[in-house]
Amino acid sequence: MRVLVTGADGFAGRHLCALLRASGDEVVEAHGPRAEGMNSNALNFDIADEAAVRTAVEKARPEGVIHLAGFASVARSHGNPARVFAVNTQGTVHLLTTLRETSPKTRVLLVSSGEVYGPVTEGTQAAETLPLVPLSPYAASKIAGELAGEQFFRSYGLPVMVARPFNHLGEGQDPTFVVPSFATQLHAIAQGKASPVLRTGNLDAIRDFSHVKDVVAAYRLLLTSGIPGQTYNVCSGTPRSIRAVLEEMLAVSGVQARIELDPARLRPSEIPSLVGDPSKLRALGWAPKATVTQALQEVLGPTLRATPGAPPRTP
Repeated sequence: MRVLVTGADGFAGRHLCALLRASGDEVVEAHGPRAEGMNSNALNFDIADEAAVRTAVEKARPEGVIHLAGFASVARSHGNPARVFAVNTQGTVHLLTTLRETSPKTRVLLVSSGEVYGPVTEGTQAAETLPLVPLSPYAASKIAGELAGEQFFRSYGLPVMVARPFNHLGEGQDPTFVVPSFATQLHAIAQGKASPVLRTGNLDAIRDFSHVKDVVAAYRLLLTSGIPGQTYNVCSGTPRSIRAVLEEMLAVSGVQARIELDPARLRPSEIPSLVGDPSKLRALGWAPKATVTQALQEVLGPTLRATPGAPPRTP
């Protein structure tokens, strides 16, 4: 299948493109405008620019599209809601409109987010039928993009599916996200470049973590086998507190550090617990093949994997 991947230069996008090529698919990478010139074979454009989107899609001639491009930071979305909606919602509408007019049989996977559920009662899992409660411009913009996809499916028959991924981890994630932020601090402490203090946000929040390679495997499966008009959670269903993840990173790295709350790292609207129900995705044959521990080891890198029995690292 000839697949157009928007946001191919992002964290999940890079892993997805590698998987698609390994699976025998022809991949057309679409990168953001800031990546122009970095890959001569990629299409570079702003997803919020309608004319640029049309030009790129017409050039790509895709049989399938996985739409990852977007404003990805929940925390930073509070500071620029207009840009968030321009990219995540209007950008999605630009893409759907062009596909409807140029290749209406192209299968489309819109990648949304588990953040659309808002707070989920601790000890329960969010199913796809749960009412949506956005607590950030990011989540609201993703819901609006989902609704656009549903409307294009219902009104025009465009074969659109929606994926709602929960937290995913692995090599190459931006250090503004919580786990790579911890890893960056641990590296600085281990190298003696920072005092042995780890600055964190809310460690009591409970989240659903998966390895990024399992997440992108789900995307490919949904593009080929998902049912148009349907929405699928991409998650493990296993609750983990941020504190437990950090403690595992400390154990893996062997670094000793004092944990200190940094108010600047707290979100304006915090979600205490967010865990998904993966049953619908599993019914298509998906199952995780990697562990969160493996993902944490990849995030930390080989220089911060403690040898069993070795004494703790001190700066």
